[in-house]
Amino acid sequence: MTHRFSWLRVAAAACVAGSALMAAPAHAGMFDDDQARQAILDLRAKTDSLSSQLSAAQRTILDQSNRLDQLNQQVATLRGQNEDMANQLSALQKQQKDYYTDLDGRLKKYEPQQQTVDGVQGEVQPGETDAFNTASQQFRSGDFKNAAASFRAFISKYPQSPYQPTAQYWLGNALYALRDYKGSTATWQGVVKNYPQHPRAPEALLAIANNQLEQGQKAAARKTLEQIVAQYGNSDVAQSAQSKLSQIK
Repeated sequence: MTHRFSWLRVAAAACVAGSALMAAPAHAGMFDDDQARQAILDLRAKTDSLSSQLSAAQRTILDQSNRLDQLNQQVATLRGQNEDMANQLSALQKQQKDYYTDLDGRLKKYEPQQQTVDGVQGEVQPGETDAFNTASQQFRSGDFKNAAASFRAFISKYPQSPYQPTAQYWLGNALYALRDYKGSTATWQGVVKNYPQHPRAPEALLAIANNQLEQGQKAAARKTLEQIVAQYGNSDVAQSAQSKLSQIK
């Protein structure tokens, strides 16, 4: 009985030992699976984290790209505004320049100007040229009466004008056209006396000679023509005077 009980104890111990041996690999397998699962979970967590970081980075890049586009648009807008302002400034500068040019031109009308009249330079007062041109236009249109009046008014108003010799010469022509031979001769003589070096002086003498010839004053005309040849021998008028001298009998 005792021997049988011992055997049973041995058998039980053997069973326990066998069970322990069989259970050990199973427990080890379970431990390996847990580690793998944990590794997978950790990997998934890292992947999710990296994915989140990547998404955040992509959003950041997209935001920066959009911001860059906005900045480029703003720069383009500013450039356009700068070009508009530059064009406006250029237009204003041109407008200002034109204004001052026009103003200067207007002011010059009220200031004395240096002009050359019949080869003689002198200072011309405001309105002087217009007054002379008005009288000249009246003469050219055949309005000799008003032309004579205008030339007289001019001569009186502008005694220092470089137009004086020319105005007096044409006054003589206007008087001649009005058949005022005495007045025309006296006017032309004034040109010769007061402006002997002026280009109109020999022309005035020739006009006097023609006037004298028309009045039958041949001796006086000859004397006048000889004066032209003597004083203005190098002029074209002197050649005309010489031709007329040869015709006087």
